[in-house]
Amino acid sequence: MSQDFALWVFLAHSPLLWLTVTLVAYVAADRISLATDRHPLANPVLHAVWMIGLVLHATRTPYPVYFEGAQFVHFLLGPATVALAIPLYEHRATVLRVLVPMLAALAVGSTVAVATALVMARLLGVPGDVLVALAPKSVTASVAMGISGALGGDPALTAVLVILTGIIGAVLVTPLFDRLGLTDWRARGFAAGLAAHGIGTARAFQVSEVAGTFAGIAMGLNALLTAVMVPAALTLLR
Repeated sequence: MSQDFALWVFLAHSPLLWLTVTLVAYVAADRISLATDRHPLANPVLHAVWMIGLVLHATRTPYPVYFEGAQFVHFLLGPATVALAIPLYEHRATVLRVLVPMLAALAVGSTVAVATALVMARLLGVPGDVLVALAPKSVTASVAMGISGALGGDPALTAVLVILTGIIGAVLVTPLFDRLGLTDWRARGFAAGLAAHGIGTARAFQVSEVAGTFAGIAMGLNALLTAVMVPAALTLLR
């Protein structure tokens, strides 16, 4: 028993432990998703989150300790986002043909995402600092946390809201579009990337490379537009 405890103490202080836990949880969740034919409710991110949370709770591991070991995954967010340029280049002709309607959808979608969140939160009496954290919820995590921190919000709370938004969007996007009868993969992907950022983009790539390409475009453009729009919207509310 004492040997097992000593082994755990050793592993708990190893940076590779929590990276390994993260990867194992995601691989297990992805296998479940694959076994269910990529059912929306079997989203790998959704199930990897509760698996890791269960391990952290069972071992009473503080989040900063976990993040210190798993931060390499966080670092990979940047290269993974840049890598979206590859399918964009491969489908550049398709993208150029729908550039004008795509930019129109971007303007409407970004505005609605920010406005509905802020207006509803204000009507519910949400405090100002939480409003700042909530405003960039539909932007990829690294950008959203930067926007929130620069405006006086809590980046950690923003990260939680971003992940929740992405998971909810990724779960709802396929059944919602099927119910609406929307069959254009370009439109489906663009909407998923705009509303649910990287998690929605990952879901789009699972069902169609074209959808994933347009989701990646929406995610990138929405981050840029939201970074400009959120300070202006918060100024109006104040």
